[in-house]
Amino acid sequence: MNPGAVPDPQTLAHHVAIQQLLYTHSRGVDRADADTLKACYWPDAEVAYGSYNGPAHPFCEALPQGIRKYAATQHTVTNTLIDIRGDTALSESCVTAYHYLQVEDGQDQEMTYIGRYVDHLQCREQTWKIAFRRVVMDWNQNTAASAILEGPPFAGLAKGGRAPHDPLYEMQKSVFEA
Repeated sequence: MNPGAVPDPQTLAHHVAIQQLLYTHSRGVDRADADTLKACYWPDAEVAYGSYNGPAHPFCEALPQGIRKYAATQHTVTNTLIDIRGDTALSESCVTAYHYLQVEDGQDQEMTYIGRYVDHLQCREQTWKIAFRRVVMDWNQNTAASAILEGPPFAGLAKGGRAPHDPLYEMQKSVFEA
């Protein structure tokens, strides 16, 4: 690896494919969409998420139930570094994950998670997917919520949600199935 070296077009295409995969994974988490999540992993993939360590696909099927306890989440992947060697890659991405928890008869909570995804990826039949993911925690913060969810200046904005009720899914239908 030579930081700053100009990549050839094929290497650049592989980097873009991997980045799109990582972004799609974040969409799957935030929309609580098991099918989208599973599409990011090979069927034989494994994950190490701390409280769950094992096959990826069962984890992807269970994750939406856990994520739905939050009124809203946003997982942002940045600073992705990718080392590709043939059909194998190692990537490290910083992740910032925001979680908004509405508490009935209490103070709503905001949890911010800062960490990294360290992914072993494989390219099979011209497709990159995650073969193994390790989640690394750097720090987190839990605070009383300060969000304003209704009223000015947010009146009239579409509100995010989970699959299939998020505005994204309606837009996909109108754009691609019209």
